[in-house]
Amino acid sequence: MRRALITGITGQDGAYLARFLLDKGYDVFGTFRRTSTPNFWRLQSLGVYERVKLISMDMTDMSSIIEALNISNPHEVYHLAAQSFVGASYEQPLATGDITAIGTTRILESLRLVAKDALFYQASTSELYGNSSPIVKNETSSFEPRSPYAVAKLYSFWTTRVYREGYGIFACNGILFNHESPLRGLEFVTRKITNACAKIALGIQDTLSIGNLDTRRDWGYAGDYVESMWKMLQQDSPDDYVIATGETHSVQDFVDRAFSLVGLDPKKHLKRDQRLFRPLDVQDLGGDSSKARSTLDWKPSKSFDNLVKEMVESDVDRWKAVQKGDIIPWDAPLYPGDANIIVTRYALDR
Repeated sequence: MRRALITGITGQDGAYLARFLLDKGYDVFGTFRRTSTPNFWRLQSLGVYERVKLISMDMTDMSSIIEALNISNPHEVYHLAAQSFVGASYEQPLATGDITAIGTTRILESLRLVAKDALFYQASTSELYGNSSPIVKNETSSFEPRSPYAVAKLYSFWTTRVYREGYGIFACNGILFNHESPLRGLEFVTRKITNACAKIALGIQDTLSIGNLDTRRDWGYAGDYVESMWKMLQQDSPDDYVIATGETHSVQDFVDRAFSLVGLDPKKHLKRDQRLFRPLDVQDLGGDSSKARSTLDWKPSKSFDNLVKEMVESDVDRWKAVQKGDIIPWDAPLYPGDANIIVTRYALDR
């Protein structure tokens, strides 16, 4: 039986990847960050919590990384753990660099020392490209990071290539464009929209506070994208791949589609909030995944409309269940509203 170690297994991608690998017969280990409040709701909602082996690990502590590798003795390592929210990287740039950038070096150095034969996947991001030309990006497009998060991920991208070429580690960068699902965190704009639509439709809240509606993204389904991670590690040689749908939509498009599904006019419920605008933003990100489609035989299965529909319906079902008094694994009851969050320095300086 093949063994896989997933860092950041409690996140959206980690949970979907765990289910995918379990279905393929893997013995799945996953690392999580020890906190005062456990965060296993995604694994529980997918029905895989009892089937994975969980290891507490700290991305700033190399000894705990080595311990996780020794415990799991993996054939494959999927490195998904990071401070992964662009907005938070402006608020915590040093922590983002330590965890998202240097943390990847700690993982790779640990692999070099104790598990050099393990296949390694690094979760890269379309944010690397920023506003570089052309709008549609592939593996040869130039990088122009526009946030502390993107800079940290660029460090990780090149570190992965250095360990691949310098030490012979089978290491791949998956440059994944935006991918969403009902398991997306509420700090991300897509889930924030669908959750608000559900609450407004059910009379729980009245408005949705939102920032820039004009930015465009290439949105796919997370369940499709984790398959590409696995396929990268099944190749004869390591390489880097763009994973994307090739279709872009604006935040306004997402809002319009989501509100239409619950029979609401977004103009009556939207509230623009300057706190939610970033100091620097990426206006338009589209991906060309031709290489992955050809080499990996990968393609997305879910359309933009179907993705939005699934997310809205899931949040509506959750809130209906809660109104009935059901206890379900999800995040919304623990998530603070925007109104009581203190404005950060970068927003005050605008």
